[in-house]
Amino acid sequence: MVVYDPSKAICSCARVTYGDVVQAVADGVKTFSDLKEKTRAAAFCGSCTERVDAFFQQALAGTVTPQAQEEALVDKNLLPAAGYRQVCSDLYWVGACDRSQDRFEKHYPVVNGISFNSYLLLDRKTVLLDTVDQSVREVFLRNIEALLAGRPLDYLVVNHMEPDHCATLEEVLRRYPKCQAICTTGAKKMIAQFFGPQLAQRVQEVRDGVSMAVGEHILSFHAAPMVHWPEVMVTYDRTSQTLFSADAFGAFGALDGNLFAHEVDFSQDWLDEFRRYYTNIVGKYGPQVQSLLKKTEGMKISRICPLHGPVWQQDLPFILDKYQKWSTYTPEETGVVIAFASVYGNTELACHALASALSQRGVRNVRMFDVSRTHASYIISEAFRFSHLVLASVTYNGGLFPDMENLILQLKAHNLKNRTAALVENGSWAPVSGRRMEELLSGGGITLLPQRLKVESALKQGQIAQVNELADALAASMKE
Repeated sequence: MVVYDPSKAICSCARVTYGDVVQAVADGVKTFSDLKEKTRAAAFCGSCTERVDAFFQQALAGTVTPQAQEEALVDKNLLPAAGYRQVCSDLYWVGACDRSQDRFEKHYPVVNGISFNSYLLLDRKTVLLDTVDQSVREVFLRNIEALLAGRPLDYLVVNHMEPDHCATLEEVLRRYPKCQAICTTGAKKMIAQFFGPQLAQRVQEVRDGVSMAVGEHILSFHAAPMVHWPEVMVTYDRTSQTLFSADAFGAFGALDGNLFAHEVDFSQDWLDEFRRYYTNIVGKYGPQVQSLLKKTEGMKISRICPLHGPVWQQDLPFILDKYQKWSTYTPEETGVVIAFASVYGNTELACHALASALSQRGVRNVRMFDVSRTHASYIISEAFRFSHLVLASVTYNGGLFPDMENLILQLKAHNLKNRTAALVENGSWAPVSGRRMEELLSGGGITLLPQRLKVESALKQGQIAQVNELADALAASMKE
């Protein structure tokens, strides 16, 4: 009698197991050609033909027996608890939150942590939508295992290949040998780059708009290149009207027990983190986001499941309106961001004088930032939010102060436009910061006011008229 492991693959190409062959015999398959047609075993490279045929003949003869399964030695109730959450009917959030990271992508401060979202659909076929960062690997794998409860994982949909979403992809495919990955052509190439060409053989490429039924649910796949990598797609579940949006509609911040956006205290802090995430991660690619929004116009969307941040299933017009504004570089509010580089405080004092003059003219939305103390991502976010910008810098080493130069380069890199800006220049000898800021801003979509405040070492009482003139120009431009 031949002992076999029912879960072991006998044909790797078609992901057919020994148990599948035995089941085919039980279903009445009598010939090898019929077995090949039914299971696709040996239908591809053919290297397993001899092995499959030999085992098939043994199964027909009734000389095979399944390997005895080991009895559970541990009470499952004593195993670590899983941390999944139900999203709707048969859809579950199986991600995890990381509060230990100081910087996301080694660059963006995440003082409130960040969530790495993944979703598991339990239909006739089981579908995992994206994986997670290596930092939350164990919780994620535990969630999947608990929900599958012994069922195989049939499909892994890869919407985005950035490592914070695909670092555990190899482990998932290793644990579930019959699972097939579904992704774009570009993502398949990246799978080979990250994990080797052998893993890419487990991939089924999909074209834009292709649909797939997995039981009651019908999934369709839609290319979303450069939102914000070239291989990105989004997945739409027609049955539950759910959009799995990859990095779109995401936010910085860990989920403090509340999975849904309408459950969180959606104060300005949460909105700020949505905006800061969009402007810094996706902001450069406004035209591509517009293309994605146009694709979704034909979809009935009741729920948006992003890869970071809470799930949206109420107030969808609110976040869609924000994305419309952000992706067209339309200011949300009329107001002024004053960003200054001040070594000894004199440039900062000049900015305080300007802010005070603006307040006296009825301008209430004024935000001041020291570029040496505030990370550029926060200033970029506020620059996307407001209509006007003041950049003030001391001259440093015959040029522009490094933190101010970095901010302007970041603003240009994130494609900020449709804004009005004014410049404040300071210098004790050979002041050039104003000219350098103007050079850096040239060629973009930011309009510079002709009025400019020039300070020599410190603002003088006799310059208050210049401060007021600049405040008048800013206030007037806000009314246009």
